Amino acid sequence: MLNFISIGAILGLLVVILGAFGAHGLKDVLDDHGKSIYEKAVLYQMFHSLAILILGIIEKSFPDVQLQLVGWSFLFGIIIFSGSLYILAISGIKWFGMITPIGGILFMVGWLLLFMKMS
Repeated sequence: MLNFISIGAILGLLVVILGAFGAHGLKDVLDDHGKSIYEKAVLYQMFHSLAILILGIIEKSFPDVQLQLVGWSFLFGIIIFSGSLYILAISGIKWFGMITPIGGILFMVGWLLLFMKMS
């Protein structure tokens, strides 16, 4: 069983580092469009890092509630959605934007699974 509290904490740390890097290290590299894409990646990573952290808290508080599929959906959603946007913003390779929706679908699946588990 994954420890979602640890994973959420590491992803939260990573998103703060990536956000600071984008704001300071890439400020002269990215144009306005690239900055917008990069900021969207940071935003969605932060939301879903917090969601993963909360999943861990729920699982610790209610051991009979299994949220592994939800967590995996959010984790792979971050990797594919935010990851592809980070690469797109920095490289300008438009192909990466074509896989971004797969990550978005994984986010939606995760939220739907969470709803179904908790209803």
